[in-house]
Amino acid sequence: VTHSIPACIGSMTINSKQLDNESPVSIFAVNKCYVTAQDGTFFDGSGFAALVREGYKVRSDVNITLEFRTTAVHGVLLGVSSAKVDAIGLEIVHGKVLFHVNNGAGRITATYEPRGTNNLCDGKWHKLQANKSKHRISLIIDGHLVQTDNPYIQSTSADTNNPIYVGGYPADVKQNCLTSKSSFRGCLRNLVLTKSQNAEFFDFSRAFDLRGVFPHSCPGVEH
Repeated sequence: VTHSIPACIGSMTINSKQLDNESPVSIFAVNKCYVTAQDGTFFDGSGFAALVREGYKVRSDVNITLEFRTTAVHGVLLGVSSAKVDAIGLEIVHGKVLFHVNNGAGRITATYEPRGTNNLCDGKWHKLQANKSKHRISLIIDGHLVQTDNPYIQSTSADTNNPIYVGGYPADVKQNCLTSKSSFRGCLRNLVLTKSQNAEFFDFSRAFDLRGVFPHSCPGVEH
């Protein structure tokens, strides 16, 4: 077993003596348990999760689905970049969701802007689907579809080779399709990237770098 248990542990006794969880000698990557918890991973707004150490290759097609819950109007959701300009990015900026793609010829963006009282930063769960199919991109938020025209129809492949950064990224990492540096605060769950009908589910507890992220533990009410 190489991974820590994604769970809450309490009332532990050894030789009939109860251990004091409140004042440990040392502590690493352990958060408090919540009275009311939900499925999901909590991002405290200070860091990120890094997945696929060897680099994720977006290329011509990818479909990203996830669910998010936040009260913040800014925050990085996901970014995959390259050393060149090729990249994809998902972010919340001024309460809007932006899906950026650069296949090498220039960045294009699909923007979802909530209408009326439909606020995405209301602390409730929202479903997101971002699709890149060659030069075409689309964004679906809670069933509402947004598409955008791409003038660079000859450029179809995002040749990325960097890790997938979720919820933010390190200061020394370049992200060509993200405009925000604000780390996401809130909860994410059910992150799936699909290529050619091959769906890959990403478990945050298996990330190779986690900072300010608490897998499988989402407070029912955010404070």
